[in-house]
Amino acid sequence: MNTTDAPLLTVEGLDVTFRRGAGVRAVRDVSLTVDRGECLALVGESGSGKSVTARTLLGLTGAHATVTARRLDFDGIGLGALSERQWRAVRGRRIGLVLQDALVSLDPLRTVGAEVRETLRTHSIVEGSEIEERTLTLLAEAGIPDPSRRAGEYPHQLSGGLRQRALIASALSGAPELLVADEPTTALDVTVQARVLELLGRLVDGGTALLLISHDLSVVARLADRVAVMYGGLVVEQGRAADVLEDPRHPYTKALLAAVPTIGSKGSALSVTAPGNPGSGPHGCPYAARCVAADDRCRTELPQAAADGDGHRTLCWYPGSPQPLAAPSSAPPAARGAFAAAAVPGTGPRAAQALLEVAGVSKRFRAPDGGSWTAVSDVSFRIGAGETLGLVGESGSGKTTTARIVLGLVEPDEGTVRFGGEAWSGLPERARRARRRHIQVVHQDPLGSFDPRHSVQRILAEATARAGVPRGRARSARVAALLDQVGLAAGLRDRRPLELSGGQRQRVAIARALATEPRLIVCDEPVSALDVSIQAQVLDLLAGLQQELGMALLFISHDLGVIHHVSDRVIVMKDGHLVETGDVGQMFDRPVHPYTQELLASLPRPDRTQEGVRA
Repeated sequence: MNTTDAPLLTVEGLDVTFRRGAGVRAVRDVSLTVDRGECLALVGESGSGKSVTARTLLGLTGAHATVTARRLDFDGIGLGALSERQWRAVRGRRIGLVLQDALVSLDPLRTVGAEVRETLRTHSIVEGSEIEERTLTLLAEAGIPDPSRRAGEYPHQLSGGLRQRALIASALSGAPELLVADEPTTALDVTVQARVLELLGRLVDGGTALLLISHDLSVVARLADRVAVMYGGLVVEQGRAADVLEDPRHPYTKALLAAVPTIGSKGSALSVTAPGNPGSGPHGCPYAARCVAADDRCRTELPQAAADGDGHRTLCWYPGSPQPLAAPSSAPPAARGAFAAAAVPGTGPRAAQALLEVAGVSKRFRAPDGGSWTAVSDVSFRIGAGETLGLVGESGSGKTTTARIVLGLVEPDEGTVRFGGEAWSGLPERARRARRRHIQVVHQDPLGSFDPRHSVQRILAEATARAGVPRGRARSARVAALLDQVGLAAGLRDRRPLELSGGQRQRVAIARALATEPRLIVCDEPVSALDVSIQAQVLDLLAGLQQELGMALLFISHDLGVIHHVSDRVIVMKDGHLVETGDVGQMFDRPVHPYTQELLASLPRPDRTQEGVRA
């Protein structure tokens, strides 16, 4: 709880502009405060300005940024006037930072113990003889089991959850009064995510101020005292977490909440905004280009933030006005097509005979010490035509190995796979080649599966060539049809992968998979790295395509909300074993296996009525 009347952090009228070309105003007139023992969540999609705001508080905006503010105060210190030497006394010691990707943030050439010891030495926090003991204490407090052994290990030797906790331990080594956590749980398994959130909650309860950066309102609901929603560099809504999450007033906040897959969202479209980028003009609301309730006033004039008696502030001409859950008639044709395609997941046609049959497959791999370990053990399941089977489990559960066996990229040591009633596993590649077009894959990271030198046109043209489409007009027409099918403008065909947004790249990946007219698509964590609003658009797109084309999906994810939304049936894996399977409704309402029960208990929800980690 706050021990003084004054906030620990006060930001008033913050502007950040990057000097590139005509200049990019990434943050516009942002004002916020954070008290000791309080969690303020900054929420918004990529490009909203939340990470730039956070980095400004640590003096990390870079040489090409111009930062101005009416007030930028941390415990009486004017951050805007600090020299780099003065920043070194604050950064890490009084304001800590936890980034999203621990594998990149941690030095791969140093042990995690060395990471923690560096801050202790740099800031002379404890005497030299006490550094080792303090290091182990910090690792233990961060929830790392057997800290004396883990301290000597390198980042690549730890799981994703342990790496994230090691990064938190490093950030806490300076005993900061303010901790800035930038997407600290993105892409973590639901149970690991819950443990990290519990750790952060304990820190806040102990008096640490926390600025949590996230695009996931379900996570925010478990931790935040107050929420500030950003879009186009502006804070469009701000208030107590219960007020913002239970009574959202800005159309963008409503769209974010509607985009989160929940028990109640199954059977309906998630996305309620038109795809697009923030408006770039100096006047008007930046969200007007995507808002389904915008009018001319919204496009030409920016309102002043209106606040009620509880401090719930909204930057909107019509706060609290109802928002229709349909695509606006003014949306571009591609956007309207994507909305029209959105359908009830899992309502495609069914086949009496299974399209895919996996029977008793097991797979072992050689371990570095010369032994072996079992990645998949005696797994069996079936997928019917037009059906979506959800495959859920933590990292290391065997999900991806199972997917590679289904795709024919890995041969099982035991068991068989049949596709379309014929043998699929155990065949030489030449015997499978003619049927490969009928099984396609959409990866988690499409950027890693594309040749960065190739344009969208070439990526899709190569896929259509494998489908037997002849060169020339026929192939060009097929590429155009694929782009239209996934809601992408024809003008994107000459761009390379790095010139596309994450959502656009994932749509290209889906288009590439569709090029061969597959009967089954394996979706391996296809939305785990996307903002919740972009995730909603991709999930709606897949639902519509499945209804239109009748293809089956094997949908792999650690996100139970997504799994519930898209699946007809679910299988749960742990340590290579299939521990539970059943209809999606039965699995979520009446889970039998203790591990499934644990997963569901860890599932965050975007409301304040559940028992949170800080209850």
